[in-house]
Amino acid sequence: MRADQASMNWNYPTAVRFGVGRIRELPDTCRELGMAAPLLVTDPGLVELPPVQQAMMACREGGLRCQIFSSIKGNPNGSNITSGVRAFKEGDHDGVIALGGGSALDAGKAIALMVGQSRPLWDFEDVGDNWERVNAEGMAPVIAVPTTAGTGSEVGRASVITNEELFVKKIIFHPKMLPAVVVLDPALTTGLPPKLTAATGMDALSHNLEAYCSPFYHPMAQGIALEGIRLVKDYLTRAVHNGEDMEARSQLLVASSMGATAFQKGLGGMHALAHPLGALYDAHHGQLNAILMPYVLLANRSAIEDSIVRLAYYLELEDYSFEGFLGWILELRSEIGIPHTLAEIGIDDSEREKVGIMATEDPSAGGNPIAFSAEQYAEIFQSAVYGNL
Repeated sequence: MRADQASMNWNYPTAVRFGVGRIRELPDTCRELGMAAPLLVTDPGLVELPPVQQAMMACREGGLRCQIFSSIKGNPNGSNITSGVRAFKEGDHDGVIALGGGSALDAGKAIALMVGQSRPLWDFEDVGDNWERVNAEGMAPVIAVPTTAGTGSEVGRASVITNEELFVKKIIFHPKMLPAVVVLDPALTTGLPPKLTAATGMDALSHNLEAYCSPFYHPMAQGIALEGIRLVKDYLTRAVHNGEDMEARSQLLVASSMGATAFQKGLGGMHALAHPLGALYDAHHGQLNAILMPYVLLANRSAIEDSIVRLAYYLELEDYSFEGFLGWILELRSEIGIPHTLAEIGIDDSEREKVGIMATEDPSAGGNPIAFSAEQYAEIFQSAVYGNL
């Protein structure tokens, strides 16, 4: 059966309802979770567009008292979460529908966490056993509805939130931040412009690829990552060139969820650099990962070459070598319009040392195949600024 013709439910790692048109089931899903007055958290750019309008219409026709909160940035920060919690309480809401790209999903999950807490958000950073500080009973239920195929935040137990005072991205974690239900409706992604389709698709690739290369042992995640990479290879270019290609949209949406499921095995240097760059320059996370990808792969070559060769065989590339795989990445980026350098998106190397230090301190660095020093991360960053491969 073709993906765009399927309507399926599965549970991995949470309850997922996949299929074209399943946004219409949103009211019933809310009621299943005890929601009568959900707060719909979304990107400001989506408020007047069909995905949000369809969701709001479905909720209202289903007798739900639903309001919209959209005061979030592309890289959501602590102030955005505070405002969302205020909107939740003032509106007497009883749950969250997080609908949109990664920023809306992360913000929605963080708001649902914080509505029942007395401690500040940063007390729940994913360090040690900080998650045990959470009053889990005070958390609100979440339904996640992605409209991009990239972050996979809909199947994650964490949110990436920028501490705007420190200019640092923090990972906020609790096991119950995993949404109770995910609605994967490929039709909601068809309006995504080609550039965002490309950037978010490369984000999904980075999740699967870094999980695949992570040195930690997790064979189930390894298998998921392998297939997730293949789906991106086969369908990303199609979706970029024809946004109405429902089969491509369906497969990429699945690949995105697969990537975020797989990276429980670990991430790596792409994200260790992308997180500080996103915090410092407020740049698009997926585009950062896309640009950084070949530079980090090359730096990791000595530790990942055998794995990359096996991956190249699985992907049926013409050249099964590391060089062949790297060439495919470069060709893919060129074909879908990804810039080759950070300089092309306005990032220079003036913060070279700071970026290197921040990368070593980022939790994602722990999953990189090689434990790079701050200077090595700074060198990779500088290579990506100038395009030195």
